[in-house]
Amino acid sequence: MDFEAAAGEVHALLGENGAGKTTLSNILTGLYRPDEGHIELFGEHVEFNSPRDALDAGVAMVHQHFRLVSPFTVAENVVLGDHRDVGRSFFLRPRAIESRVEELSQRYGLAVAPRARIWQLSVGEQQRVEILKALYQDARILILDEPTAVLTPQEAGALFETIRAMAADGRTIIFISHKLHEVKAVADQVTVLRRGQSVATVPIVDATPRSLASLMVGHEIEAGRRQDGGQEPGEAVLELDEVWADGDRGVAALRDVSLTVCAGEIVGVAGVAGNGQRELAETIVGMRPATAGKVRVRGRGIRNGDPRGAIGAGVAYVPEDRLGTGVAPGLSVASNVVLKAYREPPASHGPILRTRRIRELAERVIERYDVRTSGPHVPAWQLSGGNLQKVVLAREFSGEPVALVAAAPTRGLDVAGIETVHSYLREAAERGVAVLLISEDLDEILMLADRIAVMYEGSIVGERDARVATARDIGLLMAGGEDGD
Repeated sequence: MDFEAAAGEVHALLGENGAGKTTLSNILTGLYRPDEGHIELFGEHVEFNSPRDALDAGVAMVHQHFRLVSPFTVAENVVLGDHRDVGRSFFLRPRAIESRVEELSQRYGLAVAPRARIWQLSVGEQQRVEILKALYQDARILILDEPTAVLTPQEAGALFETIRAMAADGRTIIFISHKLHEVKAVADQVTVLRRGQSVATVPIVDATPRSLASLMVGHEIEAGRRQDGGQEPGEAVLELDEVWADGDRGVAALRDVSLTVCAGEIVGVAGVAGNGQRELAETIVGMRPATAGKVRVRGRGIRNGDPRGAIGAGVAYVPEDRLGTGVAPGLSVASNVVLKAYREPPASHGPILRTRRIRELAERVIERYDVRTSGPHVPAWQLSGGNLQKVVLAREFSGEPVALVAAAPTRGLDVAGIETVHSYLREAAERGVAVLLISEDLDEILMLADRIAVMYEGSIVGERDARVATARDIGLLMAGGEDGD
């Protein structure tokens, strides 16, 4: 692997899951040590024996899998990333730290409460905390892994301006993204990795999204879309009737939400992270009790706060936090595949688990969904993000659901992984499954959905036909603009 980036440059790093982006980034931030080769920083040879060495040298990263302490507040997590500030005094100055965090969050449009506990935040809000940590450290070299995944188009544009301003100050920005149009919008150079090697470094002015995607996967990518004028939606399958639910802080996170998803229809829920999307998904699948209203599947109410009842009604769930909620990381791939079916044949006979049948089932899933692993015995935590998502999708689809709730199903995946997940969602809709797609990726929603519902501060503030909706219109609603403005 050869890679170089200049001071004052925004350098994009592209590649499939497993191509080496994370490994390279971990070497640059002191988490891994290279077996061979060397690193030069500002013309001087450096060796990082720990992340602290990298931080002292001015290298910081927003990781794909967050480095946050769940019981701590936002401000406490931010200051943990800057040991120099902590080291000035035996005592912390919490009010001063919170004030600085609030200033940064307002300056960069990364709204998050400094005193909130990490466990109370959605995945998108946690990513904002990671970005604030890097900004707080004032790094000279900043590695950003999917930094715009939770932003509206307007906020993403503002972040791009911030990135360009930091580069103008002489900082080096390494921008890792699977959104090729974003790379075109913000980067100066782009390096493409494939199977642990750099296959090309080109000026962004000479690259196109299609050419970059082809370099990443080694062949042409054809982006499929929902067909205009395709099959008409069937009967109402998933219905929410004036649903209210509290968030983790005890205040209303869902406010009078009414929504219907029909058989064979994909309804996209757009919104900036933290506006009730996580609570919406958890309420539908029984993980969070509703305080008012009703959730129905095929006209029958689901018992409030009963996940097993939702599973029995035919509701499948792909959570946004695939490692923490979607799988049991310490269990094998085979065990994760049968997490929802181990009580029934063929996975069990009475109280006895049939391990051979479970292994055979997992082997079929690995082959059908192209899960890249050495076998069904491998612990789930060893899989890449894309392969973890395949395991989750395989498990949910194997139950032959009538409704599917998919929350940020392609977050952090590469171009090929996104293409695969999108094809699974389309196929599910074609089979008559009612699909509720919750995503902060507006391009994804515009590509897949038949209808788009926009959430703001826990409420549905508008609905649009996806065939005529525009990014500007949806982005305005996501930011709190009035329906019809």
